[in-house]
Amino acid sequence: MADQHLKQYLMTPGPTPVPPAVSQVMAEPMLYHRAPAFIEVYARALRRLRPVFGTEGDVLVFSCSGSGAMESAVANLVRPGDPALVASCGKFGERWAELCEAYGAATVHHDAGWGNKVEPAEVERLLGENPDVKVLFTTLSETSTGVVNDVRDLAEVAHAHGALIAVDAVSAAGAVPVCQDEWNLDVVVAGSQKALMTPPGLGFVSAGEAALAYAAERPGGRYYFDWQKTVKGQRAEPPDSPFTPAVGLIRALDVALGLIEQEGMEEVFERHRLLGRAARAAAAGMELELFGPEDEGANVCTAIKLPEDIDGAKVPKLMRERHGITIAGGQGKLKGRICRIAHCGYFGKFDILTAVAGLEMTLRELGHEANLGAGVAAAQGVFLDAGVTSGASA
Repeated sequence: MADQHLKQYLMTPGPTPVPPAVSQVMAEPMLYHRAPAFIEVYARALRRLRPVFGTEGDVLVFSCSGSGAMESAVANLVRPGDPALVASCGKFGERWAELCEAYGAATVHHDAGWGNKVEPAEVERLLGENPDVKVLFTTLSETSTGVVNDVRDLAEVAHAHGALIAVDAVSAAGAVPVCQDEWNLDVVVAGSQKALMTPPGLGFVSAGEAALAYAAERPGGRYYFDWQKTVKGQRAEPPDSPFTPAVGLIRALDVALGLIEQEGMEEVFERHRLLGRAARAAAAGMELELFGPEDEGANVCTAIKLPEDIDGAKVPKLMRERHGITIAGGQGKLKGRICRIAHCGYFGKFDILTAVAGLEMTLRELGHEANLGAGVAAAQGVFLDAGVTSGASA
């Protein structure tokens, strides 16, 4: 019999926990997507998305996952035979390469290595060696490793070689700064299920005018994901969708964005900085290494190397079944080698403390000589140093 008192804690980098107000609006009666009541919500949600992406432009909304948003970028920017450069440093960066291959691109794939950052100098070298490349695809926050890339510098390199840049910000948007207009990012894609505190099912594409013009010059090869169709609808007055939108999810998104608006974007980023700092301190307190470079800007999820004296693949399962805490393990080549504790979206200090306590207990249960309470104490110290009320959001 299941333990009815075992509370459940979702600590994965997607899907992430959803605030009660977001869940509640999805239980309300369905609206017709052409009715004024929904159009008002739709228009407001479109407006509220812009600060999250750091843009004054349109953020296109599709009924799909973040991977669908990524596919829309490839579908609009790549035609069969086109050279394209992918700069990856983990599983989701590799997805750009897989998508480019699926659309027939002559793909140049630079793998910086899982756990490493994409270095602008390497991208500069590759663009110099491949002058026909017109689009660089890369990742802001690589969820599989916790690494956050400096896409501002990568954009400068791409533009210096006459190429556009398309950035996967699926786990970054709403957790760390995404300054599309300031950093001159041509395309930024994201999804609803991570820092935007909404269930999975919405994909977002913020395409600048240069990218929209480039796509318009290269028609064909897409239908639902054709940016021109969605741009035309969203720029209408009032805004419209060319296809039936995910009404319930957009209503949920509107509520979630309202919560972000109420908290304030800089306050949201500061909360994530604090949570990330505490998670990294906890790893150090447990005498565990981080996977990837020490980075004050890596505040989406914290990837921690697991001790070699245990079966690391058992950690997520044991934490979930015995302690009610769902964390993410390693993906692909990192399975059993790392665990990932998320702090992107609806997270606060006690979520981190609970996850760390559960991890300490699990490591001890698997035979590692963990110093119980050391990681929790280190994280507590970070929160107390920041002020008792800081990062208090649940």
